[in-house]
Amino acid sequence: QVQLVESGGGLVQAGGSLNLSCSTSGTRLAISAAGWYRQAPGKQRELVAGITSAGVISYAGSVKGRFSISRDSVKNMVFLQMNSLKPEDTGVYYCAATLGWSDYRGQGTQVTVSS
Repeated sequence: QVQLVESGGGLVQAGGSLNLSCSTSGTRLAISAAGWYRQAPGKQRELVAGITSAGVISYAGSVKGRFSISRDSVKNMVFLQMNSLKPEDTGVYYCAATLGWSDYRGQGTQVTVSS
């Protein structure tokens, strides 16, 4: 059973940093495209950062310049480095990835930024 597992969330003060990790289990397939989504309380889920199979990276305007997505092909992991965090970055962060012909999503990790 293929699973994506996020880690690295937590409580941080405004201006702080967190580094989220997304690892795979139950598969030897490599991550091709991947993205990090977040869902804030009472809001729709939004894509905050994505990386295509060709390595093209995109960010939501609200996080551009503060967040950085990266991929480790050897470890088959995806990361989201989050700097200069703001209270509005609070939410559950989900990793999503394409492995083979299928898309998967993790269970999410909570990020809470206090003012």
